Amino acid sequence: ALIDWLKEERAAGRTIVLCTAAEERLAEAVASHLGFFDEVIATKRGIDNEGVTKRATLEEKFGIKGYDYAGNSKVDLEVWAGARQAIVVNANKSVVKQATQGGNVSKFFLIQPIKLSQYNKLFRAHRLLANLLLFLPLFAAHQISSIQSLLTLFLAFLSFSLCASGMYIVNDLLDLESDRRHSRKCTRPFASAAVRIKSGAIAALIFVTAGFLLGLIVGTAFSAWLFAYALLTFAYSFRLKRLVIIDCVTLAALYSSRIIAGAVVVAIPFSFWLLAFFSLIFLSLAFVKRYAELTEQVQVGDNLSYGTGYEVKDRPLLCALGITAGYGAVLMLPLYLHSDITVSLFARPQLVWLSVPLVLFWVSRLWMKVLRGEIIDEPYVFTLKDKVSRVIVLLNVGLFVLVV
Repeated sequence: ALIDWLKEERAAGRTIVLCTAAEERLAEAVASHLGFFDEVIATKRGIDNEGVTKRATLEEKFGIKGYDYAGNSKVDLEVWAGARQAIVVNANKSVVKQATQGGNVSKFFLIQPIKLSQYNKLFRAHRLLANLLLFLPLFAAHQISSIQSLLTLFLAFLSFSLCASGMYIVNDLLDLESDRRHSRKCTRPFASAAVRIKSGAIAALIFVTAGFLLGLIVGTAFSAWLFAYALLTFAYSFRLKRLVIIDCVTLAALYSSRIIAGAVVVAIPFSFWLLAFFSLIFLSLAFVKRYAELTEQVQVGDNLSYGTGYEVKDRPLLCALGITAGYGAVLMLPLYLHSDITVSLFARPQLVWLSVPLVLFWVSRLWMKVLRGEIIDEPYVFTLKDKVSRVIVLLNVGLFVLVV
């Protein structure tokens, strides 16, 4: 908001000067980046351009009460005292109170309290449901009635959720510049300046630390998987996200790791075929995500997907890979249902085969939706909101419950 206002003032004919205690080289770089300052006055030759010195410099150049000054800290009180008008930017309550007592404050640019919706975006609350995958091995083994296992998995769920929330914050911090250029992601808490970067960094550290401490209570084997998840997430946010194809494989691996971690927690062998099924489903969803992002860029007239290595012309390949992965998952499901271990778990295994056409229909419909441009959000969010998808999930769960 401050930058927009400064641009408006300059367009109206006012001279805009960057007067800062920062070192001159850094100040020049900031001025060059923003591109609307007429002059830069900064610290040089060992003279600290701050407080009384800054006020004297401005009064010598523009005269007493000959300038308006925008500042944010206690050391700016002296500069405000010599200004015609004071503009207070992102200051704490104490500074705001003292600046107001000067009687020349003309404008405030203060960060508003964080809204509940911003917390939801910050911690990706909707994505925490993905951590329910930890319970899948227990459900698949028909041991969901084990209270001890459920309690242990609940702690693992909390641990994974805390760690994942912290890593989502890290991802947003690393994607800050690309999010600011994105037509929709620019509303994220950091990109829109609704949340301070410093606050986000502290929150990420607290959440990840709390997640690991809770993970140690669950067990060392689980903690090892949690550490691997966090490391892979950081690698994805820092570099792998920008490597085509590899980014989608990494996303699928991050979701599949929750299933493996759940099996480790309760020490239950997990079917290779079922793991292959979910891994391919997640891979297909990752390609849906990238395809939808590129479609959104087409709609806003851009050829790039910010923050990734894809271009609009890659959409046909993403479509082919995504459909192949989805149908590959459908092929894995009969192999799982036909395995000896699975047959021994079900009283009426023939009923479970009804899940195959249900999954086939869901995969086909999902890709039809994305090809029509009806999915611009993440496929995970679409699945949660889509009534047909919810019904298919419930029908599949119901089939597995009925045949026990």
